[in-house]
Amino acid sequence: MAMLPRIVQSTAFGLVPAIKRPIALAKHTRSFATVKSNTPRVQPTPSRIRSTPISYDRATFTIRDGPVFNGKSFGAKSNISGEAVFTTSLVGYPESLTDPSYRGQILVFTQPLIGNYGIPSPARDENGLLRYFESPNLQAAGVVVADVAEQYSHWTAVKSLGEWCAEEGVPAVSGVDTRAIVTYLREQGSSLARITIGEEYDADQDEAFVDPEQINLVSKVSTKAPFHVSSSTGDTHVAVIDCGVKENILRSLVGRGSSVTCFPYDYPIHKVAHHFDGVFISNGPGDPTHCQDTVYHLRKLMESSPVPIMGICLGHQLLALAAGARTIKLKYGNRAHNIPALDCTTGRCHITSQNHGYAVDASTLPSDWKEFFVNLNDSSNEGIVHKSRPIFGTQFHPEARGGPLDSSYLFDTYLESVARYKQGQAVFQPNRDSRPSPLLVDLLAKERVGVVPTTGMENLLRMNEVGEQASAAARAA
Repeated sequence: MAMLPRIVQSTAFGLVPAIKRPIALAKHTRSFATVKSNTPRVQPTPSRIRSTPISYDRATFTIRDGPVFNGKSFGAKSNISGEAVFTTSLVGYPESLTDPSYRGQILVFTQPLIGNYGIPSPARDENGLLRYFESPNLQAAGVVVADVAEQYSHWTAVKSLGEWCAEEGVPAVSGVDTRAIVTYLREQGSSLARITIGEEYDADQDEAFVDPEQINLVSKVSTKAPFHVSSSTGDTHVAVIDCGVKENILRSLVGRGSSVTCFPYDYPIHKVAHHFDGVFISNGPGDPTHCQDTVYHLRKLMESSPVPIMGICLGHQLLALAAGARTIKLKYGNRAHNIPALDCTTGRCHITSQNHGYAVDASTLPSDWKEFFVNLNDSSNEGIVHKSRPIFGTQFHPEARGGPLDSSYLFDTYLESVARYKQGQAVFQPNRDSRPSPLLVDLLAKERVGVVPTTGMENLLRMNEVGEQASAAARAA
């Protein structure tokens, strides 16, 4: 019976009922819940609604108001539009392509040969997290490579890159001069582009280019209801604001002994933060200024709670906006596994993994904040830290799946502050227990809820318009 008050209190503060999405929650409603510890995460049956046979037709990669590149298709027979960006990463293409931060973008690989070690299975680890992917689906809108390996060889591989792209409904192009593409993007900046399969290029189609910056992409990749991942090695509990969280971020927290409960990006986290030992803001796609609700909730959180906070990538930018700083759009962004970042507090340089098109304008930071890291290639901001509180953010990815692990110690730094906060709260609240109740853990989903796989930008724009119309109708009612 001692557990009952905490269960009632937990459900009262809104982990489940407060989410205004009854349809999503109905999946987890039951008459008599069976309480189990460490409920296994179930691998869902992947949807193949968007699947097509592999297309080997003529393919055209067109940059708006720029050059046209003719190549050969090796993915889905689908025409799409998006923002063309490039990565200089030599390995890790399964992780990159499943990173939600690439939603709405056409990813150009500078590595000449891609696909030689195939695509691994969707196997999961002991915590139920994907071993080889950063999300359940391919997130990029399209793929462009100089040469694709149709024959692959690796002990984890179960299919080719082309087969995977076709299954996921994502078009892919090979046989184009990626050096010329990258040179153009470096000179002109990230540009809108299209992939057209089996059709001749028509200049009149230029008006069909869709700008992903018009869309709140975070709303497309964030969970629609809370989900929970338990850790069997520790007793801290962190609330994660899911803006498109990568699996390895969750693994980095859970593997260090912290259970995590992930919330939708626009959840009023300041109302429930006192039930947790820390708050974490994840990576995600697109322009951070679209997430005004998240910024407001973070500002209220910092005003009302001393809880430790850490942000990565988009989470770092949202943290800066909440503090009062501004963000800027970079010319062509930073996407690689070998970018040097200087730690301003120690003078040490770390090789980092990055994937972002926006950055924090460090000159706009309030007086109680300071720069934490600086990019040694372009001098852009790579991190901020509060001068007196356990709050910091990094633009790069310390978890670096597919990249270096130089900065993974930052998770240890964060969780040390989480442990200190938990111990401090125990002095004033001896009966405080931040661990989720077994019943609540059983009721919550074990992976992100209601996230729709990637589609072409035209479909995303239509989905966004439909969502806005539905929201307007709900407000009017």
